[in-house]
Amino acid sequence: MADADDVRRLALALPHVVEIDSAGFDFRVADKGFVWSYPERRPGAPRLIRTDIAVLYVGDEAEKQALLLGEPDLFFTTPAYDGLPLVMLRLTQVGVDRLEELVTNAWRMRAPDSLVGDLDDGTRPVDG
Repeated sequence: MADADDVRRLALALPHVVEIDSAGFDFRVADKGFVWSYPERRPGAPRLIRTDIAVLYVGDEAEKQALLLGEPDLFFTTPAYDGLPLVMLRLTQVGVDRLEELVTNAWRMRAPDSLVGDLDDGTRPVDG
């Protein structure tokens, strides 16, 4: 099963990724977030940064609904994310290979075409 260290390793292996200083993890490409720690909202209390849950950019509502309905053990959402192309992923329920696919897809949807070519051309760093 995956964890925050896996998210960090996979995100930083993608071209032109910047990690934003946060209480958890927060990764951007071209100033656009594509995966970050879930900021759980709790009534009457400050938000709790959950590093066991990743928020992923998924592109559109159709993809969001497909993930939520197809794999409810992995993905969920909250009313605060209604109308946004984002899902929450339970890291303890996902394998590292699937996590890599999800993080890479989120990166592809947020990166400008000129940067996507860097990944497709094989210039992606090899992780050890």
